[in-house]
Amino acid sequence: MQVLENKLSVRHCLTFVTGLVECLCFAGAVFGWASLAFVLKEDGYFSSLCFNTTGVNDTQILDCSAQDEQLSLIFTITTFINNFLTLPNGFLFDHFGTTVARLLATFLYTTGSLMVALSSPALPFLLFPALPLLAVGGILFLITNMQVGNLFGSRRSTIINLYNGAFDSSSALFLIIKLLHESGVSLRAAFLFLSACSVVHVLRTFFLLPRTFIPHPLPDRYAYGVSCGALETMSNEVTANNSAHTGAEGTLFTKDVPLTQEKTFRECLLSRFFVGHLLWLSVMQLRHFLFIGTLNPMLLRLTEGDSSLVSRYTNAFAFTQLCAVLCAPWNGLIMDRHRGKPRAAGETEQEANLRASVLSLFLTALQCVLFSLCASVPSLPLQYLTFILQVLNRSFLFGGIAAFISVAFPSCHFGKLYGLGMSLAALFCLLQYPCFALVNGALGGDPLYLNISLTLLSLLAFVHPLSVYLHCRKLASLRDKRENIDFSS
Repeated sequence: MQVLENKLSVRHCLTFVTGLVECLCFAGAVFGWASLAFVLKEDGYFSSLCFNTTGVNDTQILDCSAQDEQLSLIFTITTFINNFLTLPNGFLFDHFGTTVARLLATFLYTTGSLMVALSSPALPFLLFPALPLLAVGGILFLITNMQVGNLFGSRRSTIINLYNGAFDSSSALFLIIKLLHESGVSLRAAFLFLSACSVVHVLRTFFLLPRTFIPHPLPDRYAYGVSCGALETMSNEVTANNSAHTGAEGTLFTKDVPLTQEKTFRECLLSRFFVGHLLWLSVMQLRHFLFIGTLNPMLLRLTEGDSSLVSRYTNAFAFTQLCAVLCAPWNGLIMDRHRGKPRAAGETEQEANLRASVLSLFLTALQCVLFSLCASVPSLPLQYLTFILQVLNRSFLFGGIAAFISVAFPSCHFGKLYGLGMSLAALFCLLQYPCFALVNGALGGDPLYLNISLTLLSLLAFVHPLSVYLHCRKLASLRDKRENIDFSS
Protein backbone atom coordinates (compact mmCIF):
# COMPACT_ATOMS: atom_id res chain seq x y z
CA MET A 1 0.00 0.00 0.00
CA GLN A 2 2.88 2.38 0.75
CA VAL A 3 4.20 1.80 -2.78
CA LEU A 4 0.79 2.74 -4.22
CA GLU A 5 0.65 5.93 -2.17
CA ASN A 6 4.17 6.85 -3.29
CA LYS A 7 3.18 6.36 -6.91
CA LEU A 8 0.13 8.55 -6.42
CA SER A 9 2.27 11.22 -4.75
CA VAL A 10 4.68 11.19 -7.70
CA ARG A 11 1.76 11.46 -10.11
CA HIS A 12 0.32 14.41 -8.17
CA CYS A 13 3.67 16.19 -8.34
CA LEU A 14 4.02 15.49 -12.07
CA THR A 15 0.51 16.78 -12.68
CA PHE A 16 1.27 19.95 -10.73
CA VAL A 17 4.65 20.66 -12.37
CA THR A 18 3.56 19.93 -15.94
CA GLY A 19 0.41 22.01 -15.43
CA LEU A 20 2.53 24.89 -14.17
CA VAL A 21 4.79 24.64 -17.23
CA GLU A 22 1.76 24.50 -19.53
CA CYS A 23 0.23 27.64 -18.02
CA LEU A 24 3.61 29.37 -17.92
CA CYS A 25 4.53 28.69 -21.55
CA PHE A 26 1.22 28.80 -23.40
CA ALA A 27 -2.01 29.73 -21.64
CA GLY A 28 -1.95 33.54 -21.43
CA ALA A 29 0.43 34.37 -24.28
CA VAL A 30 -2.00 36.87 -25.87
CA PHE A 31 -1.53 39.26 -22.96
CA GLY A 32 2.03 39.84 -24.15
CA TRP A 33 0.37 41.76 -26.97
CA ALA A 34 2.71 44.78 -26.63
CA SER A 35 5.69 42.63 -27.72
CA LEU A 36 3.81 41.02 -30.60
CA ALA A 37 2.43 44.39 -31.76
CA PHE A 38 6.02 45.68 -31.96
CA VAL A 39 6.98 42.72 -34.19
CA LEU A 40 3.89 43.15 -36.37
CA LYS A 41 4.67 46.82 -36.93
CA GLU A 42 8.28 45.98 -37.74
CA ASP A 43 7.09 43.43 -40.32
CA GLY A 44 4.74 45.97 -41.87
CA TYR A 45 1.32 44.64 -40.85
CA PHE A 46 -1.32 47.30 -41.69
CA SER A 47 1.47 49.65 -42.80
CA SER A 48 -0.70 50.75 -45.74
CA LEU A 49 -2.75 52.72 -43.19
CA CYS A 50 0.21 55.00 -42.41
CA PHE A 51 0.45 58.29 -44.33
CA ASN A 52 2.64 61.37 -44.43
CA THR A 53 1.30 64.46 -42.74
CA THR A 54 2.54 67.92 -41.83
CA GLY A 55 3.69 68.34 -38.25
CA VAL A 56 5.02 71.27 -36.20
CA ASN A 57 7.12 73.79 -38.19
CA ASP A 58 5.89 72.28 -41.47
CA THR A 59 7.92 69.11 -40.95
CA GLN A 60 6.79 65.91 -42.66
CA ILE A 61 5.97 63.08 -40.25
CA LEU A 62 4.54 59.60 -40.72
CA ASP A 63 1.14 59.28 -39.06
CA CYS A 64 0.45 55.64 -38.10
CA SER A 65 -2.45 56.24 -35.73
CA ALA A 66 -4.77 54.24 -38.02
CA GLN A 67 -2.31 51.32 -37.87
CA ASP A 68 -2.26 51.54 -34.06
CA GLU A 69 -6.06 51.66 -34.03
CA GLN A 70 -6.30 48.52 -36.17
CA LEU A 71 -3.90 46.64 -33.88
CA SER A 72 -5.79 47.88 -30.83
CA LEU A 73 -9.01 46.56 -32.39
CA ILE A 74 -7.44 43.08 -32.69
CA PHE A 75 -6.54 43.12 -29.00
CA THR A 76 -9.98 44.43 -28.00
CA ILE A 77 -11.73 41.65 -29.95
CA THR A 78 -9.31 39.08 -28.52
CA THR A 79 -9.83 40.06 -24.89
CA PHE A 80 -13.60 40.28 -25.38
CA ILE A 81 -13.89 36.83 -26.97
CA ASN A 82 -11.42 35.39 -24.45
CA ASN A 83 -13.62 36.48 -21.55
CA PHE A 84 -17.04 36.16 -23.17
CA LEU A 85 -16.49 32.56 -24.28
CA THR A 86 -15.34 31.59 -20.80
CA LEU A 87 -19.06 31.09 -20.01
CA PRO A 88 -19.69 28.34 -22.60
CA ASN A 89 -16.24 26.98 -21.75
CA GLY A 90 -17.29 26.75 -18.09
CA PHE A 91 -20.50 24.92 -19.00
CA LEU A 92 -18.52 22.63 -21.32
CA PHE A 93 -16.07 21.81 -18.54
CA ASP A 94 -18.81 21.25 -15.94
CA HIS A 95 -20.87 19.05 -18.28
CA PHE A 96 -18.31 17.06 -20.29
CA GLY A 97 -15.27 17.10 -18.02
CA THR A 98 -11.55 17.58 -18.45
CA THR A 99 -10.71 15.44 -21.48
CA VAL A 100 -13.29 16.98 -23.83
CA ALA A 101 -12.46 20.53 -22.68
CA ARG A 102 -8.72 20.03 -23.15
CA LEU A 103 -9.04 18.42 -26.58
CA LEU A 104 -11.07 21.44 -27.68
CA ALA A 105 -8.46 23.75 -26.14
CA THR A 106 -5.67 22.00 -28.02
CA PHE A 107 -7.58 22.23 -31.32
CA LEU A 108 -8.26 25.96 -30.87
CA TYR A 109 -4.70 26.76 -29.79
CA THR A 110 -3.17 24.81 -32.67
CA THR A 111 -5.50 26.42 -35.22
CA GLY A 112 -4.71 29.89 -33.88
CA SER A 113 -0.95 29.26 -34.01
CA LEU A 114 -1.18 28.02 -37.60
CA MET A 115 -3.24 31.06 -38.65
CA VAL A 116 -0.64 33.47 -37.23
CA ALA A 117 2.05 31.47 -39.03
CA LEU A 118 0.14 31.79 -42.31
CA SER A 119 -0.51 35.51 -41.88
CA SER A 120 1.66 38.15 -43.55
CA PRO A 121 1.61 41.92 -44.28
CA ALA A 122 -0.42 40.96 -47.36
CA LEU A 123 -2.82 38.86 -45.24
CA PRO A 124 -2.97 40.76 -41.92
CA PHE A 125 -6.68 40.05 -41.38
CA LEU A 126 -5.88 36.45 -40.44
CA LEU A 127 -4.85 37.93 -37.08
CA PHE A 128 -8.49 38.77 -36.26
CA PRO A 129 -9.55 35.11 -35.85
CA ALA A 130 -6.07 33.82 -34.90
CA LEU A 131 -5.51 35.77 -31.68
CA PRO A 132 -8.99 35.01 -30.22
CA LEU A 133 -8.43 31.30 -30.95
CA LEU A 134 -5.14 31.42 -29.05
CA ALA A 135 -6.84 33.24 -26.18
CA VAL A 136 -9.81 30.87 -25.86
CA GLY A 137 -7.59 27.80 -26.09
CA GLY A 138 -5.31 29.26 -23.42
CA ILE A 139 -8.09 30.07 -20.95
CA LEU A 140 -9.39 26.51 -21.34
CA PHE A 141 -5.94 25.22 -20.40
CA LEU A 142 -6.11 27.38 -17.27
CA ILE A 143 -9.64 26.29 -16.31
CA THR A 144 -8.77 22.59 -16.61
CA ASN A 145 -5.55 23.06 -14.63
CA MET A 146 -7.00 24.98 -11.67
CA GLN A 147 -8.67 21.81 -10.37
CA VAL A 148 -5.16 20.47 -9.63
CA GLY A 149 -5.37 22.53 -6.43
CA ASN A 150 -7.83 19.90 -5.14
CA LEU A 151 -4.94 17.40 -4.97
CA PHE A 152 -3.16 19.50 -2.33
CA GLY A 153 -5.82 20.03 0.34
CA SER A 154 -4.98 22.97 2.60
CA ARG A 155 -2.82 24.60 -0.10
CA ARG A 156 -5.67 24.71 -2.59
CA SER A 157 -5.88 28.54 -2.86
CA THR A 158 -2.10 28.84 -3.17
CA ILE A 159 -2.03 26.37 -6.07
CA ILE A 160 -4.94 28.13 -7.83
CA ASN A 161 -3.19 31.49 -7.49
CA LEU A 162 0.12 29.99 -8.63
CA TYR A 163 -1.49 28.68 -11.81
CA ASN A 164 -3.07 32.06 -12.46
CA GLY A 165 0.31 33.69 -11.90
CA ALA A 166 1.85 31.30 -14.43
CA PHE A 167 -0.99 32.24 -16.81
CA ASP A 168 -0.03 35.91 -16.43
CA SER A 169 3.69 35.19 -16.82
CA SER A 170 3.08 33.33 -20.07
CA SER A 171 2.58 36.73 -21.70
CA ALA A 172 6.39 36.79 -21.80
CA LEU A 173 6.17 34.19 -24.59
CA PHE A 174 5.63 36.99 -27.09
CA LEU A 175 8.71 38.74 -25.67
CA ILE A 176 10.73 35.61 -26.49
CA ILE A 177 9.26 35.64 -29.99
CA LYS A 178 10.21 39.34 -30.27
CA LEU A 179 13.80 38.66 -29.19
CA LEU A 180 14.04 35.69 -31.57
CA HIS A 181 12.64 37.86 -34.34
CA GLU A 182 15.40 40.41 -33.72
CA SER A 183 17.89 37.52 -33.98
CA GLY A 184 16.55 36.47 -37.37
CA VAL A 185 13.86 33.91 -36.51
CA SER A 186 10.72 34.60 -38.53
CA LEU A 187 7.26 34.99 -37.01
CA ARG A 188 6.12 32.04 -39.11
CA ALA A 189 8.79 29.67 -37.74
CA ALA A 190 8.04 30.65 -34.14
CA PHE A 191 4.31 29.97 -34.45
CA LEU A 192 4.81 26.73 -36.36
CA PHE A 193 6.87 25.53 -33.40
CA LEU A 194 4.04 26.55 -31.02
CA SER A 195 1.54 24.54 -33.03
CA ALA A 196 3.83 21.48 -32.94
CA CYS A 197 3.87 21.66 -29.11
CA SER A 198 0.22 20.60 -29.13
CA VAL A 199 1.42 16.99 -28.97
CA VAL A 200 2.50 17.67 -25.37
CA HIS A 201 -0.96 18.98 -24.46
CA VAL A 202 -2.61 15.84 -25.81
CA LEU A 203 -0.24 13.49 -23.95
CA ARG A 204 -0.77 15.35 -20.70
CA THR A 205 -4.56 15.23 -21.17
CA PHE A 206 -4.64 11.43 -21.24
CA PHE A 207 -1.81 10.54 -18.85
CA LEU A 208 -1.80 13.19 -16.13
CA LEU A 209 -5.39 14.43 -15.81
CA PRO A 210 -8.77 12.81 -15.04
CA ARG A 211 -11.39 12.09 -17.66
CA THR A 212 -13.95 14.17 -15.74
CA PHE A 213 -12.88 16.10 -12.61
CA ILE A 214 -10.60 16.05 -9.58
CA PRO A 215 -13.06 16.05 -6.63
CA HIS A 216 -12.89 18.22 -3.52
CA PRO A 217 -12.42 17.03 -0.85
CA LEU A 218 -10.13 14.39 -2.33
CA PRO A 219 -11.03 10.73 -1.62
CA ASP A 220 -8.39 8.46 -0.10
CA ARG A 221 -6.07 6.86 -2.69
CA TYR A 222 -7.75 8.71 -5.55
CA ALA A 223 -6.43 7.61 -8.97
CA TYR A 224 -6.78 9.36 -12.32
CA GLY A 225 -5.33 9.39 -15.82
CA VAL A 226 -4.23 6.37 -17.86
CA SER A 227 -3.10 3.91 -15.17
CA CYS A 228 -1.49 0.53 -15.29
CA GLY A 229 -0.48 -2.26 -12.95
CA ALA A 230 -0.71 -1.34 -9.29
CA LEU A 231 -2.68 1.85 -9.82
CA GLU A 232 -5.45 0.00 -11.66
CA THR A 233 -5.53 -2.62 -8.91
CA MET A 234 -5.75 0.07 -6.29
CA SER A 235 -8.60 1.82 -8.08
CA ASN A 236 -10.53 -1.44 -8.32
CA GLU A 237 -9.87 -2.12 -4.64
CA VAL A 238 -11.38 1.22 -3.64
CA THR A 239 -14.51 0.47 -5.63
CA ALA A 240 -14.79 -3.10 -4.35
CA ASN A 241 -14.55 -2.06 -0.71
CA ASN A 242 -17.24 0.61 -1.16
CA SER A 243 -15.09 3.09 0.71
CA ALA A 244 -16.22 5.68 -1.79
CA HIS A 245 -18.95 5.69 -4.41
CA THR A 246 -18.56 7.98 -7.38
CA GLY A 247 -21.04 8.48 -10.14
CA ALA A 248 -18.37 10.66 -11.72
CA GLU A 249 -14.88 11.51 -10.67
CA GLY A 250 -16.03 14.87 -9.41
CA THR A 251 -18.80 13.62 -7.11
CA LEU A 252 -18.09 11.88 -3.83
CA PHE A 253 -20.68 10.20 -1.60
CA THR A 254 -19.94 8.36 1.62
CA LYS A 255 -22.22 6.45 3.95
CA ASP A 256 -21.08 8.43 6.98
CA VAL A 257 -21.44 11.96 5.61
CA PRO A 258 -24.97 13.34 5.22
CA LEU A 259 -25.81 15.14 2.01
CA THR A 260 -26.13 18.92 2.32
CA GLN A 261 -28.46 21.09 0.28
CA GLU A 262 -26.26 23.08 -2.08
CA LYS A 263 -27.29 26.48 -3.42
CA THR A 264 -28.75 26.40 -6.89
CA PHE A 265 -26.94 28.09 -9.77
CA ARG A 266 -29.66 30.77 -9.88
CA GLU A 267 -29.26 31.53 -6.15
CA CYS A 268 -25.50 31.89 -6.61
CA LEU A 269 -25.98 34.10 -9.63
CA LEU A 270 -28.35 36.52 -7.86
CA SER A 271 -26.33 36.70 -4.64
CA ARG A 272 -24.68 39.95 -3.64
CA PHE A 273 -21.35 38.13 -3.49
CA PHE A 274 -21.45 37.32 -7.20
CA VAL A 275 -22.67 40.82 -8.17
CA GLY A 276 -19.96 42.42 -6.01
CA HIS A 277 -17.33 40.08 -7.41
CA LEU A 278 -18.41 40.95 -10.95
CA LEU A 279 -18.08 44.69 -10.24
CA TRP A 280 -14.68 44.12 -8.58
CA LEU A 281 -13.47 42.17 -11.62
CA SER A 282 -14.93 44.41 -14.33
CA VAL A 283 -13.48 47.76 -13.29
CA MET A 284 -9.98 46.39 -12.68
CA GLN A 285 -9.90 44.23 -15.79
CA LEU A 286 -10.90 47.19 -17.98
CA ARG A 287 -8.02 49.18 -16.50
CA HIS A 288 -5.52 46.40 -17.24
CA PHE A 289 -6.73 45.62 -20.75
CA LEU A 290 -6.74 49.28 -21.76
CA PHE A 291 -3.20 49.70 -20.42
CA ILE A 292 -1.88 46.64 -22.29
CA GLY A 293 -3.71 47.48 -25.51
CA THR A 294 -2.46 51.07 -25.59
CA LEU A 295 1.05 50.49 -24.25
CA ASN A 296 2.77 50.72 -27.63
CA PRO A 297 1.23 54.08 -28.69
CA MET A 298 1.71 55.42 -25.13
CA LEU A 299 5.42 54.62 -25.25
CA LEU A 300 5.69 56.15 -28.73
CA ARG A 301 4.21 59.36 -27.33
CA LEU A 302 6.41 59.46 -24.22
CA THR A 303 9.60 58.66 -26.19
CA GLU A 304 8.65 61.06 -29.02
CA GLY A 305 8.85 58.24 -31.54
CA ASP A 306 12.26 56.83 -30.55
CA SER A 307 11.89 53.18 -31.66
CA SER A 308 14.94 51.98 -29.71
CA LEU A 309 13.49 53.41 -26.46
CA VAL A 310 10.08 51.93 -27.26
CA SER A 311 11.73 48.53 -27.77
CA ARG A 312 13.62 48.84 -24.47
CA TYR A 313 10.51 49.71 -22.45
CA THR A 314 8.47 47.04 -24.25
CA ASN A 315 11.10 44.48 -23.25
CA ALA A 316 11.07 45.79 -19.67
CA PHE A 317 7.29 45.42 -19.53
CA ALA A 318 7.45 41.89 -20.87
CA PHE A 319 10.23 40.90 -18.44
CA THR A 320 8.16 42.11 -15.49
CA GLN A 321 5.34 39.81 -16.66
CA LEU A 322 7.61 36.87 -15.87
CA CYS A 323 7.42 37.85 -12.21
CA ALA A 324 3.67 37.16 -12.09
CA VAL A 325 4.31 33.52 -11.26
CA LEU A 326 6.34 34.71 -8.24
CA CYS A 327 3.74 37.28 -7.13
CA ALA A 328 0.58 35.18 -7.47
CA PRO A 329 1.29 32.68 -4.63
CA TRP A 330 1.38 35.57 -2.16
CA ASN A 331 -2.35 36.04 -2.64
CA GLY A 332 -3.02 32.33 -2.11
CA LEU A 333 -0.75 32.26 0.93
CA ILE A 334 -2.65 35.20 2.42
CA MET A 335 -5.93 33.33 2.04
CA ASP A 336 -4.59 29.95 3.19
CA ARG A 337 -2.81 31.48 6.20
CA HIS A 338 -5.93 33.25 7.46
CA ARG A 339 -8.06 30.22 6.68
CA GLY A 340 -5.74 28.08 8.81
CA LYS A 341 -6.35 30.14 11.94
CA PRO A 342 -8.54 28.53 14.66
CA ARG A 343 -12.22 29.10 13.96
CA ALA A 344 -14.47 30.82 16.44
CA ALA A 345 -17.08 28.75 18.24
CA GLY A 346 -19.93 27.97 15.84
CA GLU A 347 -18.11 29.40 12.83
CA THR A 348 -18.52 27.28 9.68
CA GLU A 349 -15.71 26.49 7.25
CA GLN A 350 -17.27 28.69 4.57
CA GLU A 351 -17.48 31.65 6.97
CA ALA A 352 -13.80 31.20 7.80
CA ASN A 353 -12.98 31.08 4.09
CA LEU A 354 -14.92 34.27 3.42
CA ARG A 355 -13.24 36.01 6.32
CA ALA A 356 -9.86 34.94 4.93
CA SER A 357 -10.70 36.41 1.51
CA VAL A 358 -11.40 39.96 2.72
CA LEU A 359 -7.75 41.02 3.00
CA SER A 360 -6.96 39.54 -0.42
CA LEU A 361 -9.85 41.39 -2.10
CA PHE A 362 -8.93 44.67 -0.40
CA LEU A 363 -5.22 44.48 -1.30
CA THR A 364 -6.07 43.72 -4.93
CA ALA A 365 -8.29 46.81 -5.17
CA LEU A 366 -5.64 48.99 -3.50
CA GLN A 367 -2.93 47.78 -5.89
CA CYS A 368 -5.15 48.65 -8.87
CA VAL A 369 -5.64 52.23 -7.69
CA LEU A 370 -1.89 52.68 -7.15
CA PHE A 371 -1.11 51.15 -10.56
CA SER A 372 -3.67 53.41 -12.24
CA LEU A 373 -2.24 56.50 -10.54
CA CYS A 374 1.28 55.71 -11.79
CA ALA A 375 0.02 54.98 -15.29
CA SER A 376 -1.68 58.40 -15.33
CA VAL A 377 1.56 60.33 -14.80
CA PRO A 378 3.21 61.14 -18.18
CA SER A 379 6.73 60.32 -16.98
CA LEU A 380 8.76 57.74 -18.90
CA PRO A 381 11.03 56.54 -16.02
CA LEU A 382 7.99 56.17 -13.75
CA GLN A 383 6.62 53.52 -16.11
CA TYR A 384 9.08 50.99 -14.64
CA LEU A 385 7.17 51.29 -11.35
CA THR A 386 3.89 51.14 -13.30
CA PHE A 387 4.99 47.85 -14.87
CA ILE A 388 5.80 46.37 -11.45
CA LEU A 389 2.49 47.44 -9.91
CA GLN A 390 0.61 46.22 -12.98
CA VAL A 391 2.02 42.70 -12.89
CA LEU A 392 1.58 42.47 -9.11
CA ASN A 393 -2.04 43.60 -9.31
CA ARG A 394 -2.85 41.44 -12.33
CA SER A 395 -1.49 38.32 -10.64
CA PHE A 396 -3.59 39.06 -7.53
CA LEU A 397 -6.64 39.86 -9.65
CA PHE A 398 -6.86 36.76 -11.80
CA GLY A 399 -5.86 34.42 -9.00
CA GLY A 400 -8.40 36.09 -6.72
CA ILE A 401 -11.26 35.62 -9.20
CA ALA A 402 -11.00 31.83 -9.11
CA ALA A 403 -10.01 31.57 -5.45
CA PHE A 404 -13.01 33.58 -4.21
CA ILE A 405 -15.50 31.68 -6.37
CA SER A 406 -14.05 28.38 -5.13
CA VAL A 407 -14.66 29.32 -1.45
CA ALA A 408 -17.89 31.34 -1.73
CA PHE A 409 -19.94 29.02 -3.93
CA PRO A 410 -20.50 25.25 -4.34
CA SER A 411 -17.78 23.54 -6.40
CA CYS A 412 -20.40 22.05 -8.75
CA HIS A 413 -21.05 25.56 -10.10
CA PHE A 414 -17.40 26.69 -10.30
CA GLY A 415 -16.99 26.43 -14.08
CA LYS A 416 -20.32 28.13 -14.81
CA LEU A 417 -19.85 30.99 -12.31
CA TYR A 418 -16.22 31.56 -13.32
CA GLY A 419 -17.23 31.55 -16.98
CA LEU A 420 -20.26 33.80 -16.51
CA GLY A 421 -18.28 36.30 -14.44
CA MET A 422 -15.57 36.52 -17.10
CA SER A 423 -18.18 36.79 -19.88
CA LEU A 424 -20.10 39.64 -18.24
CA ALA A 425 -16.86 41.44 -17.44
CA ALA A 426 -15.96 41.09 -21.13
CA LEU A 427 -18.99 43.18 -22.09
CA PHE A 428 -17.75 45.93 -19.80
CA CYS A 429 -14.25 45.67 -21.29
CA LEU A 430 -15.58 46.46 -24.76
CA LEU A 431 -15.31 50.07 -23.59
CA GLN A 432 -11.56 49.91 -24.21
CA TYR A 433 -11.90 50.46 -27.98
CA PRO A 434 -14.11 53.59 -27.74
CA CYS A 435 -11.72 54.82 -25.03
CA PHE A 436 -8.80 54.37 -27.44
CA ALA A 437 -10.77 56.16 -30.19
CA LEU A 438 -11.58 58.98 -27.74
CA VAL A 439 -7.90 59.49 -26.93
CA ASN A 440 -6.94 59.55 -30.63
CA GLY A 441 -9.83 61.86 -31.48
CA ALA A 442 -11.28 64.37 -29.02
CA LEU A 443 -8.35 64.22 -26.56
CA GLY A 444 -5.74 64.77 -29.28
CA GLY A 445 -3.61 61.78 -28.30
CA ASP A 446 -3.29 62.82 -24.63
CA PRO A 447 -4.85 60.15 -22.33
CA LEU A 448 -4.48 62.17 -19.08
CA TYR A 449 -8.21 62.85 -18.51
CA LEU A 450 -9.11 59.28 -19.45
CA ASN A 451 -6.52 57.90 -16.99
CA ILE A 452 -7.90 60.11 -14.20
CA SER A 453 -11.42 58.85 -14.95
CA LEU A 454 -10.27 55.23 -14.90
CA THR A 455 -8.51 55.77 -11.57
CA LEU A 456 -11.72 57.12 -10.05
CA LEU A 457 -13.64 54.20 -11.56
CA SER A 458 -11.17 51.78 -9.95
CA LEU A 459 -12.31 52.97 -6.52
CA LEU A 460 -15.55 51.02 -7.07
CA ALA A 461 -13.52 47.82 -6.57
CA PHE A 462 -13.47 48.52 -2.81
CA VAL A 463 -17.24 47.86 -2.64
CA HIS A 464 -16.75 44.09 -2.84
CA PRO A 465 -14.27 43.55 0.05
CA LEU A 466 -16.34 45.94 2.18
CA SER A 467 -19.48 43.92 1.46
CA VAL A 468 -17.80 40.61 2.35
CA TYR A 469 -16.33 42.12 5.54
CA LEU A 470 -19.73 43.45 6.68
CA HIS A 471 -21.29 40.05 5.97
CA CYS A 472 -18.67 38.27 8.09
CA ARG A 473 -19.08 40.79 10.91
CA LYS A 474 -22.86 40.32 10.81
CA LEU A 475 -22.49 36.53 11.09
CA ALA A 476 -20.07 36.94 14.01
CA SER A 477 -22.51 39.27 15.76
CA LEU A 478 -25.35 36.76 15.33
CA ARG A 479 -23.17 33.98 16.81
CA ASP A 480 -22.35 36.14 19.81
CA LYS A 481 -26.03 36.85 20.42
CA ARG A 482 -26.89 33.13 20.21
CA GLU A 483 -24.13 32.26 22.66
CA ASN A 484 -25.33 34.92 25.10
CA ILE A 485 -28.90 33.63 24.87
CA ASP A 486 -27.76 30.03 25.40
CA PHE A 487 -25.60 31.08 28.36
CA SER A 488 -28.40 33.03 30.06
CA SER A 489 -30.89 30.22 29.57
